[in-house]
Amino acid sequence: MLNIKSLTSIIAQEAAPRTRSSSYPEPFASRMSGREKRPLGEVFGLTNFGVNHTRLAPGAISALRHAHSKQDEFVYILSGNAVLITDEGETALSPGMCAGFKAGSGNAHHLVNRTNRDVLYLEVGDRTAGDAASYPDDDLLAVLADDGKWRFRHKDGTPY
Repeated sequence: MLNIKSLTSIIAQEAAPRTRSSSYPEPFASRMSGREKRPLGEVFGLTNFGVNHTRLAPGAISALRHAHSKQDEFVYILSGNAVLITDEGETALSPGMCAGFKAGSGNAHHLVNRTNRDVLYLEVGDRTAGDAASYPDDDLLAVLADDGKWRFRHKDGTPY
């Protein structure tokens, strides 16, 4: 176990991966197969924003296509080639490229790995209370609860 109080730096790829690949309910969680997140912000005890070192295996996606109401998001491609899919269409992202998603814009987005090589990227997002996420392609809505966990519902409001 890492000692947060004495920790000032690590090698990102050596951080422990999350034990669950997704907090989505089924049938959505299984669609996150091939995605591995290594939470970096948590290693240092950061609470205002999160940072993940994320790997997408060939054919994997970063998340369901979504838009946040209050959370800004940012991604930076470290290696490999991903396709960013937004409401405007598709954009090829290569190492050194980045993309940002302003809270409340309604522009749903996600990354897809259509290559035969892993994609590694950093993702950064804040942890604004009261955030919600919409998923235009799926029967899913999410609200960030006071305990910091996502609560998922169908678009008609019934819980999963």
